[in-house]
This record gives sequence, structure tokens and C-alpha cells, in this order.
Amino acid sequence: MGTDLSPYPEYRDSGVPWLGDVPTPWSVRKLKYAVRFSGGGTPSKAQPSYWDGDIPWVSPKDMRGIVLTDTRDHITSEAVSASATSIVQPGAVLLVVRSGILRRTLPVAINLVPVALNQDMKALRPREGLLGPYLRAVIEGNEVALAAEWTKQGATVESVEHEFLANSRVPLPPLGDQIAIVRFLSYTDRRIRRYVRARQELISLLEEQKRAITHHAVSRGLDPSVRLRLSGVSWLGDIPQHWEVERVQVRYAEADERSATGAEELLSVSHLTGVTPRSEKNITMFMAESYAGHKLCREGDVVVNTMWAWMGALGEARQAGIVSPAYAVYRPRKSGYFEPGFVECLLRTEPYVAEFVRRSTGIQSSRLRLYPEQFLRIPLLRPPLQEQTAILKAISEATAELERASRIAQREITLVRAYRTRLVSDVVTGKLDVREAAERLPAESAEVEPLEETDAMPDLDDGVIDEPDDVVEETEA
Repeated sequence: MGTDLSPYPEYRDSGVPWLGDVPTPWSVRKLKYAVRFSGGGTPSKAQPSYWDGDIPWVSPKDMRGIVLTDTRDHITSEAVSASATSIVQPGAVLLVVRSGILRRTLPVAINLVPVALNQDMKALRPREGLLGPYLRAVIEGNEVALAAEWTKQGATVESVEHEFLANSRVPLPPLGDQIAIVRFLSYTDRRIRRYVRARQELISLLEEQKRAITHHAVSRGLDPSVRLRLSGVSWLGDIPQHWEVERVQVRYAEADERSATGAEELLSVSHLTGVTPRSEKNITMFMAESYAGHKLCREGDVVVNTMWAWMGALGEARQAGIVSPAYAVYRPRKSGYFEPGFVECLLRTEPYVAEFVRRSTGIQSSRLRLYPEQFLRIPLLRPPLQEQTAILKAISEATAELERASRIAQREITLVRAYRTRLVSDVVTGKLDVREAAERLPAESAEVEPLEETDAMPDLDDGVIDEPDDVVEETEA
């Protein structure tokens, strides 16, 4: 994929620093002369009937892939008429222009169906001589340079300045070159996505094995001959007869201490890594002006991401710090009842996550909330302390090789995605000539492959899932 490609025969200076030299036949044009812009708006929330239609209404949270066929919210034609939004016909380049996510990436997609936009989006409708998929690839492959050129720092979010956007210059190859570029990148992208999906499926299988090992160890112990008894809880089943069953509230109490300065270590809570310092993760989506008022947590506290508990987004803090005020913090009433890490292993097993779902409040999975009054009633298994230590050691030993294989697969995904980004950039800017390669490609179905959310979002633990709902809505809706 791209290893046998060569540069164009001749180049000239584009006059654009991030673009550098371009092939001699190519031109460079201000974006406002290559596309027509249109924006959007939000129909009145006071009119529920406006939100009961069949017109996809695009906001930044819908921008999770290279093509867009549907959205979370839908509006009516009456809503379009009564608001600042309008219908955008298929084939436009949709761009997020206001969102905290612009600190991390420039979400861009082609709409394959008629849509309406909210005010944080723009549609770039190509004029004659420009292909939408080519422009989308230009933006995707050069998002770091373009983000620096287009965005400005706001009070709490990043935003694209329309004047910067409109007057920026982009490469404009001859139409035949654009067609070849789009064909080549489409073919390459399919192959890369299939590879990534295969690696992701492997990781999922490894995680499933780890969960099974952990579940058996924390629910039955390590001795296969141990006598069992009824736990008294239907979804827990039988347990070793010498284990205790206590409600969370017996050993933990909700803590709501707030930071006066917000200067403490900012901790992140996710379904993948539990409670970890945000500084250790590549999260730049949203940075508040101040973290004063965030919740304090101590080492050993159990922190639950209230909005995403149904995905197992919780963990045991291994250090003191601060977490979102939308999270719930539960502090041990007394030390010495649980080994560090045991409760986290227990609470992230499948039966417990299913119980979180059952006890959560909300009308759809993405809006479920597990509130303290319900969490505190959940029964906890408590083996003797010495047995907890042995269980944790056994889990660590049994899953070490699975962890290693998972890390290798994730590293492979990271590398192939980095390769893809570099290839897209080199091809759309003319550093590599793909015209002959595109002609040699085998015919493939023009049908768009279904895009898994994990294809577009490499790691759900990227800051979107980690923000409280009110922050997500403020910065992305």
C-alpha cells in the first residue's frame, strides 16, 4: 500500500507553508472560491414536535466517521422552516467549526443523505472542478496544519474562524488526478479498516478471556473443592460458604469534598483503564478554565462515572486527586476490609455491570445514570483478606500474557493508523503520484462498508466518554 509510489515528475512552490511544493499541473485556490458555505441552527426545544421528524440533524457528536448516513437527532421540515438551519443535499463536506474536540481533531465527513446542521457545523459544498471526497481527504490528512490555520482559542472551546477558513488556500489538482486520488485512498482505506477491525476483534476476544478469568476468581475463589452456599442474591448465585455478602453502603459512604483551587491531579474515569491520571493519557478534547469545585478523591476511593456505569466506567483510585463533579465518589468507612484493587475487579465483572444497568435511570442506554442511592444498595462479595490477596495475584498471573497480546495488537492499530494518516497527507498534497496505481486497482463494490464506531473513535476512553454530560452537551452539541 503505497510502497511502490513515486513523486510527480515536476513541482513548483505552492506559496502555502504547510503545503510546500505541488505538482506543476496543480493549482492552489482559496477555499471560498472552491466551495459554497452554509451553516446551521437549532430548532426550538420548546416545540417537541420539531424533534419528531425524519430529517437527520447533524451536530459534532455525530461526526464519528468519514461518511454520514444518520444522526442521533431528527427534525421535521417545519423545524427547518422555523430555524436558522437548512437542508444540505448529499455530497457536501461537513466540518465541525465549534467544539472542544477541535483541540484534538478536525472531524470531517461526507453526507450521503440530505441533512440539516446545528450551529456548530458548516457544510462546504464543492463548486465545479472539486470533488467532495478529495477535499475531505485534504482536511483529514492535514488536520494539524489546518487546525492551526483555522482555529482560534475561545473561553472554553476551540472554534474555526470563518474568515481564516474561507481565505485559506488548498491544492486543486486536475479533475482526473482527483478521481485517481479518491479511488486509491478509498481502496487503501478499506484494506486498513479491515485490518484494524480484525485487530479490534482480537482485542475484544482477549478482553473477554480476561473478564471470564476475573469473574470466576472474584465470585468463586481459587479452590474448586470449596463448599458453596446460596448468596441470597439471584444474580450472584452460589458463593463460597465462608464469604460475606454486604451492601456497598456497609463498607462505603458517598464523599462529596470539593477542591478549593482545582490544582490537584486531574483523574480520568473510564471503562478501559479505571481511575488514572489524565496527564498519562492523550486527552486534549476539553480543558476547563478552572477545576475549582471538582470532587476530591483519596487513594482507595471508588469512583463511578455516573453516566457510563452501564459500560463499567468506574475504578478504585490509586492516588489522591480530583474528578468531575458529575462523578460519584465512595470512600471506605474503615480500612482493612478489602485489598486494593479487589473491589474494582469485582464491580467490573459482567454480573455487576448488568446490575448497574438494571439500577440505572434513563430512557436509553446513552443516557442512563447510576445514582448513589442505587449504587449503595448493591451487594458486595467479601472474601477473607488473605484470600483476596491470593485471588488478585492469581488473576494477574493468569492474564499477564493476555495483557501482553492486547498491548501488541493495540500498538499495531496505532502504527497502521499513523501510516494511513501520513499516506493520505502525501497523496492529497501531491508528494506521491497515485495515478498509475489507481488504474491497476481491482474493481470493488461501490457500496459503503458499515463503519463501526471503534473505526472512527480509536479508543472510547478519549475524553468524550470521560466528560460529564453537561460538559459534553456544552462543548459538542
